[in-house]
Amino acid sequence: MSKTDWKQKGKDKAESVLALIKPEWKLEKIPSVEEQRDVTGAYIQQFLSKEEVEITETDAVGIVTKTTAGTWSAVDVAKAFCHRAALAHQLVNCLHEIFFEAAIADAERADKYFAEHKKPIGPLHGLPISLKDQFHVRDVETHMGYVGWIGTKAKRDMSKDGDYESEMVKELRSLGATLYCKTAVPHTLMCGETINNIIGYCWNPKNRNLACGGSSGGEGALISLRGSPAGFGTDIGGSIRIPAAFNGLYGIRPSAGRLPYEGMANSMEGQNSILSVVGPLATTPGALKLLVQGLIGTKPWLHDPLTHEIPWRDDADSAISDPLRRFTQQLSFGVIRHDGACAPMPPVARAVEITVHTLKKLGHNVIEWKPTVPHSKITDICTKIWSFDGGADCIADFELSGEEPAPQCLIESAPQANATEIMAANITQREIQKEYMEYWNSTAEISGTGRPVDAVISPLAPFPAARPQQYNYYGYSVWVNVLDYTSVVIPVTTVDKSVDKKAEDFKAVNETDQKTQDNYDPEIFDGAYVGVQLVGRRLEEEKMLALAKYVGEAIHA
Repeated sequence: MSKTDWKQKGKDKAESVLALIKPEWKLEKIPSVEEQRDVTGAYIQQFLSKEEVEITETDAVGIVTKTTAGTWSAVDVAKAFCHRAALAHQLVNCLHEIFFEAAIADAERADKYFAEHKKPIGPLHGLPISLKDQFHVRDVETHMGYVGWIGTKAKRDMSKDGDYESEMVKELRSLGATLYCKTAVPHTLMCGETINNIIGYCWNPKNRNLACGGSSGGEGALISLRGSPAGFGTDIGGSIRIPAAFNGLYGIRPSAGRLPYEGMANSMEGQNSILSVVGPLATTPGALKLLVQGLIGTKPWLHDPLTHEIPWRDDADSAISDPLRRFTQQLSFGVIRHDGACAPMPPVARAVEITVHTLKKLGHNVIEWKPTVPHSKITDICTKIWSFDGGADCIADFELSGEEPAPQCLIESAPQANATEIMAANITQREIQKEYMEYWNSTAEISGTGRPVDAVISPLAPFPAARPQQYNYYGYSVWVNVLDYTSVVIPVTTVDKSVDKKAEDFKAVNETDQKTQDNYDPEIFDGAYVGVQLVGRRLEEEKMLALAKYVGEAIHA
């Protein structure tokens, strides 16, 4: 396919999605960033009815409270979110696929079921859920940002079963959810920005100078604009947490095997040293719990061989360390202010201090986090594992159309690792995991509670959100993936140019550190969301969701 052909094919695909939007939902003009930096809140509300605003600005828990009681119809809720999602896409390029008609038909069936049986289909009855474009949905294409995948339905051969769906899609349907759109990703998925040759660049709706994050960037942007109450992304190096932090949302990166990944499209499939995991993003921590608890209740381990048979644990202390039924006991936290390789920009440093101050004010202990394993060593092994195939998988997908990859993507051609090198990397990773585990255990001696710290407060990235083509450091997110820890993102504040001044007399530890600080401009970043992550140990999903609620509510009280 010639360069002209692949560009036109990408353009045609993008226009075909826009053509599915109702004429009355089309915007006459998309403002420039100079005209309207922030398109969230009042800006997007002006295009909606009062009833649509009420529905779409209710969180997932509030929505199912209404739909499962029959107060709101599934159809009315679906139509409101379809409308708002259509507006969101026009403003920031956040969607790959829309299937609004199928969603409304599903919502009609849900309403009919409720009328006949006087009860909801399940705990997610009538709740619209958006999906990252890695999920296979019947009769909907999966192109994952690759022009070469357009017209193929999916990378997976689906010729034997045209109704093939990812396992989690089946489970969401069984819980009563309404599925209506698939969201934008960077081709390759290996990027903290969302860009491809189909939708172009997906912008941060709170500050359109900046990236929405990646690789679940379309999810972050859509939910930030309340075009979805909650949705699912995936995370192999920060791809749930980065968009959550950049877009003022809550998000959870579960440990591998807690939620089902069976039947998903992916890049570098078969690389099992650092597994990609699936998890939700939402506007409230209660929404995250609703989705995770609901999915675990479907017993996904019966259909996904890599999912652990761990039912939802109401008493988190029965399987992990400490009871969280009451937050009257004293907790302890580690804090990472600087990982030794790259200093956070001033707004991120302030968000960390807000979190620390809040927890101390509540009577909890906070200690400096000084692991015996340098985080630079963890980042190095992550990079080595990601490059096992020398970029072959992603390069082959680009060659399907001849398209050019975006320069931001972390893929380049290199020699492939042999079996001995892969085994050696796996040993190094295991040794790192063991040493880090023992360091965490050792904090019982200094935590002040007699127990190891409950969680670690950490930046998610050195910036509130990246400037285009300037996402130059991933160390704050990838250490979690290498160690397979459970991590939740909490929105903390927004950039204030009058407070978050450029650091004076900054002394960089390396070139990346200096470049990061040089990229900070209070004027450009003003108004952007700033979040932090709370990192727990492996398979501590219940505990971390409880902490997200506790800490998030305390910060915003």
